[in-house]
Amino acid sequence: MAWFLRKSLHLPSPEEALPGRAERPFALSGRHAVTERSIFPPFPAGLRQIQLGMGCFWGAERLFWQRPGVWVTAVGYAGGFTPNPTYEEVCTGLTGHAEVVLVVYDPGILDEVALLRLFFESHDPTQGMRQGNDIGTQYRSAIYWTEEVQRRVAENLRDAYAAALARAGFGPITTEIREAGPFWYAEEDHQQYLHKRPWGYCGLRGTGVRCPDPIRAA
Repeated sequence: MAWFLRKSLHLPSPEEALPGRAERPFALSGRHAVTERSIFPPFPAGLRQIQLGMGCFWGAERLFWQRPGVWVTAVGYAGGFTPNPTYEEVCTGLTGHAEVVLVVYDPGILDEVALLRLFFESHDPTQGMRQGNDIGTQYRSAIYWTEEVQRRVAENLRDAYAAALARAGFGPITTEIREAGPFWYAEEDHQQYLHKRPWGYCGLRGTGVRCPDPIRAA
């Protein structure tokens, strides 16, 4: 994952971004390698979706597919400009995308507070365009929400966690929180990568600081 040697730490403008393409340039099986459920919508009624960026998406996806209440996960690219990008294009920093996990979950089992506390505590949301040794705009911390309750909980938790992190000597939280746009699925090899290669790279590291449990948003 050491693509950082040739990448900018600044997001491109829409005019600077790679043009992309109208169709996905690779085939996907559409089946989750662990659960065997479809990673494509439509999903069962009552489930919610959110896109979460925590650095390299390999370890982040494993974190969520192991969580009770998560129906299915998939890795992909979001938050940028280039349609139907490839991994190599995202790694240049010229698409504007972050590596993210699409998490489809049952809020009756895993609510937004529990889900997003797991998100904040499992990586360092203060590092800007990096996570540890993974450096580049694709590794930024991001929450792309699809439901208003997700936005409210994300902002409440961000503010509560920022205070806890400051007391522990960390800098300000840099997590990008905004409404989700298109989610572009990553290549088959990246889907459930650490299930297929249990010995593979995982750069996921938390701060060791507990995220406070604020008043739950309804």
